[in-house]
Amino acid sequence: MYLTRHHTQTGPRWAVDGTLLTPAFDLGMLLELPRGVYADFLRAVSTGEPVSGQPLAPLEPLHEVWASGVTYLRSRDARQAESETGDIYARVYVAERPELFMKAIGWRVVGSEGQIRVRPDSAWNVPEPELTLVINGHQEIVGYTAGNDVSSRSIEGSNPLYLPQAKVYAGSCALGPGIVLAHPDAMRALPVELQILRPRPGGGGDEQVFLGRTDTAQMKRTFEELVDYLYRELPFPRGAFLMTGTGIVPPDDFTLAPGDLVRVVVGEVVLDNRVA
Repeated sequence: MYLTRHHTQTGPRWAVDGTLLTPAFDLGMLLELPRGVYADFLRAVSTGEPVSGQPLAPLEPLHEVWASGVTYLRSRDARQAESETGDIYARVYVAERPELFMKAIGWRVVGSEGQIRVRPDSAWNVPEPELTLVINGHQEIVGYTAGNDVSSRSIEGSNPLYLPQAKVYAGSCALGPGIVLAHPDAMRALPVELQILRPRPGGGGDEQVFLGRTDTAQMKRTFEELVDYLYRELPFPRGAFLMTGTGIVPPDDFTLAPGDLVRVVVGEVVLDNRVA
């Protein structure tokens, strides 16, 4: 089942598999329930009306998006190379406790086709394509979406304590366009792709300037391990989102530029955003 959220004349509306749900439905209602009842619940709140309206980011304004760091070997190597204190990334890669940080509140999240941003006070900026887990209030992984954890490598590289500034700012988090409801076993070897297209000088459309691929089987940590640490001392009765880290890092001489189109593909979910 595939959940999407849309802007309509009567306000935001959710849909499943292209059919609108009742106006009273919100994602938190679903994520308060155990995973086993989702299919019956969604059938009960379906209106039968075809979906219409501009797509929105697939979460509620007060949902929290958290993120994981250094979960792939490629990410560890890139962080070590960019940082003046690179040994801390090697240590967290092998540590029992993962790196977790809050990325965005729901109302700050950009949906597919929306504009992401790079910080004007940073000279080295990259997208980070990530499988993003959808977790319910019972700590069950119930689905996934595509995520882009836009980051300033220069700010984080100068001092790891600057990570919130490198990672958390307006336009730094994109999710969507929808949520695939699935068992976590269906996510363990999902292909992940990052494509960056740049407008040609003088016009004539876009040209590809970067292409990278990996899959979630390359992750060092399990989904359940990351979720366990996230929920260990934080309740999320209406669910949460968890970005699981990136295994694709553009080369050191690459930085995002205004006008770039960033395409993140996770499984069959395609997230497109232009850089403002």
